[in-house]
Amino acid sequence: MNHPWAIYLWAFLGVRIQRARAAPTRGASAVEWVIITAIIAGVALGLATLIKTVVEQKQGEIQNTLGGGTSG
Repeated sequence: MNHPWAIYLWAFLGVRIQRARAAPTRGASAVEWVIITAIIAGVALGLATLIKTVVEQKQGEIQNTLGGGTSG
């Protein structure tokens, strides 16, 4: 995970979590947890989309190499 966005996201979340732990109110508010959860869900969706795209590309390469998988 050396992509700049991933590094930025980890740093951003680390700072937010550290602030939430150090806050005198002891923990993050509900709004902060919703934001953090939304960011994590967005990253997961982005990774799933990326993985799906790569798998579909490789599938197409394999089909082209093997002649489309048809016999005859």
